[in-house]
Amino acid sequence: MYRVKEAFYTLQGEGAQAGRAAVFCRFSKCNLWNGREQDRESAVCNFCDTDFVGTDGQNGGRFATADELADHIRRLWPDAPGRPYVVCTGGEPLLQLDDALIAAFHARGFEVGVETNGTLPAPAGIDWLCVSPKADAEVVIRQCDELKLVFPQPLAPPERFEGIAASHYFLSPMATPTVTEPELDPVRQRNTRLATDYCLAHPRWRLTLQMHKIIGID
Repeated sequence: MYRVKEAFYTLQGEGAQAGRAAVFCRFSKCNLWNGREQDRESAVCNFCDTDFVGTDGQNGGRFATADELADHIRRLWPDAPGRPYVVCTGGEPLLQLDDALIAAFHARGFEVGVETNGTLPAPAGIDWLCVSPKADAEVVIRQCDELKLVFPQPLAPPERFEGIAASHYFLSPMATPTVTEPELDPVRQRNTRLATDYCLAHPRWRLTLQMHKIIGID
């Protein structure tokens, strides 16, 4: 049984794949926060800005088999040229994503991307793996396509993760979780400046912004 909060067709808004059309498959549940506001302060990851609780979001639901979920995601991709791309996210997708679902996506022509906190092993067959470490949670994935660190995190400075082999290293400025309009968030503005300064001083790292929020899409 796969539990999906929501699924939707949009543009990837961050990182090396920014601007690319994709179907986002947001799985329910996370191992670093239960998603309840009353428990945010005590959570390992307390700055999440995503609702991943339940299965009641757009195109969300419970899917008994990998084929059922893969068919559901395929119907969200337009009938147009271009290789289908699905981004498995959450919550924490590696609580649910498995070999059977990856194979089902591939059978329908999808390239499979994953956005994970890196605390759980990744199954084989993922085409694009993005690891986004959170606080002092142990990262067990040591190789990925993209390392995207929300910045600044006192318990997770960038230098802590430079031993992870990645093709791309990104800093994403931390924002106020409850503010959806970037221009109205002084925390995001301050942290964008801090991230910019860090990237200038440490050019291995690149700045990434949440383009989807800036241009007003999902």
